[in-house]
Order: sequence, then structure tokens, then C-alpha cells
Amino acid sequence: MTRHVLTANSFELESFYKVGIKANGILHVYLEGDGLPWLTEDRVSADPTPRNPLMLRLMALDPSSSLYLGRPCYNGHAEDEGCSPLLWTHRRYAPEVVAAMTNALAGFMRNHRYSGLVLIGHSGGGALALLLAQRFPATLAVLTLAGNADIDVWADLHRFSRLDGSLNPANAPGGKYPEFHYLGENDETIPPQVFQPVLRKRKNAQIIIMLGFDHVCCWEKRWSVILHNLP
Repeated sequence: MTRHVLTANSFELESFYKVGIKANGILHVYLEGDGLPWLTEDRVSADPTPRNPLMLRLMALDPSSSLYLGRPCYNGHAEDEGCSPLLWTHRRYAPEVVAAMTNALAGFMRNHRYSGLVLIGHSGGGALALLLAQRFPATLAVLTLAGNADIDVWADLHRFSRLDGSLNPANAPGGKYPEFHYLGENDETIPPQVFQPVLRKRKNAQIIIMLGFDHVCCWEKRWSVILHNLP
């Protein structure tokens, strides 16, 4: 992998790129979860960067050309100009966050001549995958792992305050591209019994329950099989 700092809308997005063995003009984009927005119920984290970068490890197993697209203010950029804790707490999916990621990805695809796009997200990264997909005509598929497909349902379930100022992927119903949504049978963060009804409302959505899985286990063990569904 090679490190890329993508600049968009005054933000710097720490990202990693890997050229795959398939020369098909398709880019797989990996979107990490929310990381560590809060240290405690009333104490905001100074650095939201994930301590367990699941998506980076999954990307290493992907034979396709892939980009680990960072978020504004993550991965060492929490103190950058324009960053504040709001952008990794209540406004973690704010219009300015999605716009910066959209522009950064569009520029990367243009510069590297990719014509097709597959968005892959875990947890909160799943929310971003759904929000970004509708902004790219080149989207061929979306794949989420324990994805937060409705941030209001998620907040109410866990008795969190709602993410005021964030875009809700439930209001982005999808497009012509297929969506593959994997849920862990034992996931207490994104419980299948709560999120299956949410996902059934989406266009072209396929829901797959992974027996024995929870929110973080055991995606790496089955990743090569899961990838077979993707362009």
C-alpha cells in the first residue's frame, strides 16, 4: 500500500492505495467505522482514529485495486484547521464531511482513470458507503458489514442522543446498483432483528446473516468468499 493524503474542501484525508492484480478499471473503496468518538458517556475523544482498523486489514486481502479512504479529522488530522469534535461526534456524517469525501474520491478516480466504483463500509463506514454511493454514477455495488443504515434507529436503540447535523443514509434509498448487507448474528451494536426491517426498505438490497459473527468478528475469515459477490 502507498500512503496518499487527499485534499478536498480544505480537509486532508489520510488514505492508502493498493494496485490490484485485476486491470478492469474498477476501484474498491474501503470505509472504516467511527473509531473512538467518545472516551466516556460525557467525555469526547481527542483523537477518533480507530484503534482496530478492520477495513485496512480486509483491504490487504482484496486482490482488486483498492483505496482506504480516510475521513476528515481522522488518522492524525484531529487538530487540522476546520476540525472540531463535532465532526466525529454528532456531525460525523455531516454534509461537509460527505462532500469532502466525495470530492476527494472523485479526484482520485479521475487522476487514476478508474471508471467503476465499489463502496465497502463497516459499521459507521457502512453509513458513509450508502451516502457516497448515490453521489457517483460510476457506482457498481455497495457492500456493508454491520452497517449503520439508519442513524436514528441506532441512536434510539442504544439510548444515545441523535446525531443532529448528520445525514441519515435511511433517507438515501439507493439506486440501480446492487447492495449487499452483511449482519452478524450476535451483533449487539447493529442487531439483525432491528436492522433487517430497515434494510428491506432499500432498493436492490440483499441481506445476509453471518452465523456466529458479531460486530467485529469474524469478517477476515470469510472475506475472500464475500468478495466473490463484487465486481
